[in-house]
Amino acid sequence: MSRLVALLVLLAVVVPVGLMVARSTFESSERSISIGAHQAILRPDYSGEIIADFGPLLPLVKVPLDDPRFGIGARIQLGDADVASLDELLARDAVIASQPEGEIAAVEAAMREMWIDSAVRGTGVAVALAAVLVTGWVCIGRERRGQIFAGARQPQPRRVLAVITVGVVVVGSLVVADRSDPSSVDRDVDWVSLEEVFPDLPSDPRIERLEVSDGAALRSGESLIEGAIRTYQESNTFFDKLAETAKDVEVRTPDEGQTVALVVTDRHDNVAIDPTARQIADNAEASMLLDLGDDTSNGASWEEFSINSLAREFDDLPIVAVAGNHDQGSNIADHMEDMGFQLLKGEPTTIEGVRFIGDSDPRSSGLTKGYTGDEDDNISAIKQQDEALTEAACDDGEVAVALVHSSASARDLAQSGCVDLILSGHLHRQVGPDVVISDDGNPTVTLTTGTTGGAIYAFALGTGLRREAQMTLVTFEDGRPVGLQIVDIAPGGTITPQDYVTLADVVAEKAPVDPDNSPTDAPPVGPDTVE
Repeated sequence: MSRLVALLVLLAVVVPVGLMVARSTFESSERSISIGAHQAILRPDYSGEIIADFGPLLPLVKVPLDDPRFGIGARIQLGDADVASLDELLARDAVIASQPEGEIAAVEAAMREMWIDSAVRGTGVAVALAAVLVTGWVCIGRERRGQIFAGARQPQPRRVLAVITVGVVVVGSLVVADRSDPSSVDRDVDWVSLEEVFPDLPSDPRIERLEVSDGAALRSGESLIEGAIRTYQESNTFFDKLAETAKDVEVRTPDEGQTVALVVTDRHDNVAIDPTARQIADNAEASMLLDLGDDTSNGASWEEFSINSLAREFDDLPIVAVAGNHDQGSNIADHMEDMGFQLLKGEPTTIEGVRFIGDSDPRSSGLTKGYTGDEDDNISAIKQQDEALTEAACDDGEVAVALVHSSASARDLAQSGCVDLILSGHLHRQVGPDVVISDDGNPTVTLTTGTTGGAIYAFALGTGLRREAQMTLVTFEDGRPVGLQIVDIAPGGTITPQDYVTLADVVAEKAPVDPDNSPTDAPPVGPDTVE
């Protein structure tokens, strides 16, 4: 019984201490993350709401959480963004806000990591304290412990112990309950709903939940905020309707024993197209996503939102990817892997029963930080990549599909006949499907898919499509590609699937009778049309 009592006393001491340390650590934590077009600092609290601070020129924005677990909320200090003007920044933020799930998931992940780190630290402190107490208990010895307990039974010491115990409990309870009022930072702020500020704007359930701080920042930035809200609503109107239209689009579904993958490329930050892409994938019963790169425009860290959105929309499907020339830099490819993308790196890899090869574009665009302007370096890098992919695929002998951002990275590979299908993007327009016949008579089908984001040059973010958008459905059987179906999306919002074609039909229709005269669709390597 005495051991049980000792254990209960030990737990009564170390558990509250562990909880206090965990809570204190969590409240004082902060994490640097990318949110929308900003670098931001995320600080958790127990307010049950999110407060975003855009800086001194704009009001604070507050949104209550639907299900604040344990009352957890956060304050987000939004920092620098790579834009030329405040108007451009707000317009960009507004479009990103129309497809916020990826950013919400990123914030949740950061909060979860901070909570786990805090819990680990609290547990560590509790265990260390328990070890110290147990060691002290043992070192004191049984005889001395008996003397201490005998003394504690006297009336006066018992009262002292009671006071100490009550003091510990009260102080611990205050710390555990709340060290400070989480709203105290903003207790002098007057909040007004956006509906009150802009009563003439169309009703929107998300906007109706938002409140902004009343004051000089609101008055001076009112026209900017109204413009951002209208941009947000225009983007929602077009792309919500597009996703709804996609539900009725009929595409081929796989036969028994077949699987389908959706191909996207050159989204260039257009996260608003992602729900439509997902709907097309669902219509085709796709079980894999193939991403051919240029998910961003600059390869900047703030563009992580584009990767977040794609990862969130296809969170239940494997994503096989390569990065494009606009994704170059130290951040985007790494973030792809952080978000679970299976990034191809030049070696044959089997994913979902399909043998892939591929690699990220070695070049940088004129908009990325790695750009040198030396086209000779770009040409050399592309040729080296093509040679390496060709050697690896031919040595392996089992590769079915090659993924590259630009077809220039796989011209020798196409002529080798060592893969069945080469998929590329980069040109923002469809090229193919075409056929290349190797010297050994082996056919390789090549297809360049147009921009999924509807981008002109490297820009797609906006309230609608800037040009025709496109995605491709690839059908597999026994690990080999057997068919293609391209889906076109017009800027006006109509979605038109092209006819499904088998690779066998493509080869039969386009392959020359004399393999020696095979069209390669591969002019000498040089600067291709970079979009």
